[in-house]
Amino acid sequence: MKDEPTNARQSFGDIAPHLAAITDKTLFGDVWEDPALSPRDRSLVTIASLISLYRVNELKFHLKRAIDNGVTREEVVAAITHLAFYAGWPPAMTALQIAREAFAEVAS
Repeated sequence: MKDEPTNARQSFGDIAPHLAAITDKTLFGDVWEDPALSPRDRSLVTIASLISLYRVNELKFHLKRAIDNGVTREEVVAAITHLAFYAGWPPAMTALQIAREAFAEVAS
């Protein structure tokens, strides 16, 4: 395992080191690196799932990752707008506020 702490190890590695290790190796290693989907497409799928399932705790992290992976702010907003009709208005409205925060943090 790398010496540099990962997000998983920083967030919960002290209490759940095994979960942090498999998060790093399996989720962000094997799954996120699978060439069947580009990082950009994988980010769109991920944020759509998080919005639809109302998983607000993880959303800001993945919105910023989506931007890093080439998803534009306009595409994020368009995806949220589209999901308002499939996932519901409250999850979309919440996602917009989280997107506003993520956009501000990426800009600074």
